[in-house]
Amino acid sequence: MRFLAVALLSVTSLLAVPTTASAALPGCQHFYTGPIPDRPISGGHGNGTTAPPYDVSGRLPAPSGINGGLGADGKVTFTFDRVAGAKAYRAFRNGQALQWISDWGQPTLQVTDASPCDGAHYQVYAMTAEDTAAASIGQISTSYRLDAANRLAAYRVPAGTTLNYRVSAYNDVAQTALGYNAGTGICAVDARIIPWGTRLYVPGYGHCYAADIGSWIKDDIVDVWFQPGPDADNWGIQRLTLTVE
Repeated sequence: MRFLAVALLSVTSLLAVPTTASAALPGCQHFYTGPIPDRPISGGHGNGTTAPPYDVSGRLPAPSGINGGLGADGKVTFTFDRVAGAKAYRAFRNGQALQWISDWGQPTLQVTDASPCDGAHYQVYAMTAEDTAAASIGQISTSYRLDAANRLAAYRVPAGTTLNYRVSAYNDVAQTALGYNAGTGICAVDARIIPWGTRLYVPGYGHCYAADIGSWIKDDIVDVWFQPGPDADNWGIQRLTLTVE
């Protein structure tokens, strides 16, 4: 999980949150409630190479058949289909762990969010073992959000969308918040706005795969991963136009 502080830009560059029929739901808040220090753009540069697209093809496929919505009880409940070879599943809301489900052959795999918020991204992955080892974690599902009928519907930031963001570098060598090992081609995002699994092209860096979050990665901020060393140090904080792939 990321903790590097970076400065915020104007909110005009943020993606609009789709309006739902659930006016009573509170807005989704960032998980970190402390102050976020301002950090001015310092400039910087990449190392002259291009990060390739991050490869998730060897992992279990993402669960499909996600179906559900907001009930009269004020909870969001949904079910999903089993993944062959999976022993457990983990569900997230805006990059925050929501529920762990062990697969013991129960007739229905179900997730419940007792405290939903407006515009939340719901995502699920399967695991080959009942642990959080990086190798056991499957591909993250697409995001699902409540639509105007309060049913969950697949959602992604449209390909070709451009985002004027501040981009900084990080070099944590642990697992990301999603659970994959941090490495070249991984980036940290505000998962309320950019759901995990979104692919971005970052000028001067290359391709990045949204698979991490951070306490100070809020609103229009992205951190791109570098091997610890001068490449990370030389990146600085840059204002860049990112493109959703």
